[in-house]
Amino acid sequence: MARRHAGRPQLGPILRRLARDAAARLPELAHIRAPQILFVAGEARRGSRATIRPLGGKGKRRPEVHFRGHRILYLITLRPRFFRDSTPEARVETILHELYHVSTRFDGTLHRGRRHSALPGKQFSRRLRPLVRRYLAQMPADLHDALSHDGEILVRQWLEKPPASAGRGVARRRYDDSHLFIGPVEMITRKPRRRLH
Repeated sequence: MARRHAGRPQLGPILRRLARDAAARLPELAHIRAPQILFVAGEARRGSRATIRPLGGKGKRRPEVHFRGHRILYLITLRPRFFRDSTPEARVETILHELYHVSTRFDGTLHRGRRHSALPGKQFSRRLRPLVRRYLAQMPADLHDALSHDGEILVRQWLEKPPASAGRGVARRRYDDSHLFIGPVEMITRKPRRRLH
């Protein structure tokens, strides 16, 4: 018998919808195909809120990941800082940040001109912030509300994490739904500051 998760929203569908909606509204992200992006919760990594991992590219032996019948080309891992003591606006910025790295060919590689090495320091932020502002100005209210959730939320996590390379000596080269599970994560949403009149 499948477990029921009453009252706790699932974050994966919310973020896939965000990716789909952003691609429809922002020409810079029009190449994004949400069904081929997998969002999972992962461990902390310094001060990072999320990281994107490309799963394609010629000449590279990367593991194959399939989810709900789709070949996954990008894996976005959400770090604890994404969930805890954040705002919906900061969460939107985090997701758009990771999507901005995706190659316009959407072939499982990253955009060479949108890497932090190509846009060091504040240059990347100067490129990204106008996109974030434009999107937030037209973002559907119910999607904003979903990212404002405060309390437990359900997120996919790895039972067995794919390795960085699927070269010789790797027992498994293909991963799918059976290597994932849905688990609760506490989401703490910071209340907006009151404006003084």
